[in-house]
Formats: sequence, structure tokens, C-alpha cells
Amino acid sequence: MKQNTIAEIQISYSSHITKHERIKIKNSKDAYKILINSWDNNTIELQEEFKILLLNNANEVLGVQNLSKGGTTGTYVDVKLLFAIALKTCASGVILAHNHPSLGYSMR
Repeated sequence: MKQNTIAEIQISYSSHITKHERIKIKNSKDAYKILINSWDNNTIELQEEFKILLLNNANEVLGVQNLSKGGTTGTYVDVKLLFAIALKTCASGVILAHNHPSLGYSMR
């Protein structure tokens, strides 16, 4: 008789940045500075992108993740992927961001 095999799920997260090196978000301007620096100046007005800024309970930045890159008028975000990344990094907060290249001006 054949036994059923079930896959074991392993979840891990590690960061090379120490707690003392993490940037703290105090207001929307702080979040904007981090997010705008994560964009490529050569494509910010060409392709729409969707990013998330991941925060711990003290509003310290765990990282920025680019979730999707689309065309000039839109991009698709897989919500399961968004939540998977937030859970895997043990994020207590998530800030969502995307650009609008079709508007014809830079976010800077």
C-alpha cells in the first residue's frame, strides 16, 4: 500500500542589516524618500511599477520589494505574493506604492 506524502513547508527570513542600521519611518516624507530612491530614473516615466515598503513594529524598514512591473497604463499585483512576502519577513506594517508614467511627469 502506497503512503500519502505531504510536503513540509519551511519559512525563513534573514537580514544582513542590524537593528541599529535600520531606518525609522516617522512620517510620509520618510517613506517617500526611501521609495523614490528605489525607482530607476530611466523607467519611472516609462513603466508602471508596484512596490511595497515593509516595516517592523517600530516602523523600521525591513526592505523594499518590487512586486510588479507593467506597461504605460497599469500593472498587475498578485495579492497572494504581497501577503506571502509580508508574512515571510514578519512585517508589522506595509506601505504600498506605485507610479503613474502615463501622466507624463516624474514623481521626483
